[in-house]
Amino acid sequence: MKDTNIKEVKENKKQYLDLLLLADEQEDMIDRYLEKGTMYILEDNGIKAECVVLDLGDGVLEIKNIATVPQFYGQGYGKAMIEFIAKKYQGEYSILQVGTGDSPLTIPFYEKCGFVRSHSIKNFFLDNYKHPIYECGVQLVDMVYLQRMI
Repeated sequence: MKDTNIKEVKENKKQYLDLLLLADEQEDMIDRYLEKGTMYILEDNGIKAECVVLDLGDGVLEIKNIATVPQFYGQGYGKAMIEFIAKKYQGEYSILQVGTGDSPLTIPFYEKCGFVRSHSIKNFFLDNYKHPIYECGVQLVDMVYLQRMI
């Protein structure tokens, strides 16, 4: 993937709401972390992906939101974003963490990127979202956390 450019978005983060909603489909949940988090966009002849990370303290950096424009799935943009984050924050944090639904779409992606299952929060999606969320025909119930040492 040549000509990719990842840069931080310091203001007007909501302009990327359509992309943010691909990874977190409820706007008030995005509002909980968007301004506190650090946002990056990946450009390669247009915006292809975004990522928001948040400092949880104790050496843990969490990916709160990561999404790729759907027509560019499988082209390495999500992985490039994770590698960028891991490299950028290496030495500053020891653990890169991500929480996701127990989905056949997302878990294998994170595992391919070097993450391992850490813990889960029972009924997270039932307790925090107004409507059921489905991925690949599976209703998301528990939040599964995966971690990678950086």
